[in-house]
Amino acid sequence: MGLGTQLKLPFIDFTNLDQNTKTNHWNLTKSQVHRALEEFGCFEATLSDIQPELHTSVFDSLQELFDLPLQTKLKNRSIKPFHGYLGQYPMVPLFESMGIDVAPNPDKAESFTKILWPEGNPKFSKTIQEIYEKLSKLDQMVRIMVLESLGLEKYMDEHMDSTNYLLRVMKYKGPETKDTKLGVDSHTDKNLVTILHQNEVDGLEVQTKSGDWIKVQLSPNSFVVMIGDSFYAWTNGRLHSPYHRVMMSGDNARYSIGLFSIPKAGYVVKAPQEVVDDEHPLIFKPFDHFEFLQFYYTEAGQRAPYALKAYCGV
Repeated sequence: MGLGTQLKLPFIDFTNLDQNTKTNHWNLTKSQVHRALEEFGCFEATLSDIQPELHTSVFDSLQELFDLPLQTKLKNRSIKPFHGYLGQYPMVPLFESMGIDVAPNPDKAESFTKILWPEGNPKFSKTIQEIYEKLSKLDQMVRIMVLESLGLEKYMDEHMDSTNYLLRVMKYKGPETKDTKLGVDSHTDKNLVTILHQNEVDGLEVQTKSGDWIKVQLSPNSFVVMIGDSFYAWTNGRLHSPYHRVMMSGDNARYSIGLFSIPKAGYVVKAPQEVVDDEHPLIFKPFDHFEFLQFYYTEAGQRAPYALKAYCGV
């Protein structure tokens, strides 16, 4: 398989869109979203209300966060998978990450801040809260568009109420070489929708259905919107959940922030009957996302070529 440097993700402009006003602009954007998620499983998005000052503040805050002593960062603990501090892994020595559980109460950004800065850090918590609000609005628009495109509007309230949000902040150290080094290995996300925002250091690569790799190059005011395995399962394969990885070179660190919409514990991910037919037979049995993640971290889950299929494939 080749490295498709000439390939690019679809670009979709969400400027002046309102989910409560379904104009021709909304319908055109909805069609673009549906096509992109069918073919690539992701796209590059831009939002007009993300000001350069917020972009700068986000990544200044992330640098301040990851510059804290390791013992301080280890205070970011959680029994939930991916919600606590991750790092110090020999297989991916460039990577470390922290989780900010913003659901169901976004004021938890302040609680997270107080754990790491007992004396407080108002600028950090304000920045995290503001970027959360922007990204969650984009996530909701994307998921509404998907359901409308598939004719599943009657499930809208249930679907939108079935999720929580997690913010993950990530740092990939520059390997200090021109040779390319692994930041994070190839994987699919396990949640519903992921929205990624990064500083000016590239590294994200997305695999196409044909096996080529797209080197993603983003502008400061754009984002990657990506489908995870749970949405792939809920739509019964009508969307694509792409493999992606991070590859690093050079001296500069890559900082990124991701909003993950995640099915609530106890909610059963089950494909609606409208997306199951003779041409699209059921791919997965109904499953609880939290229980699936518990399987994913077992030896069997880690060995499986595709963990969700091993867990509940038909």
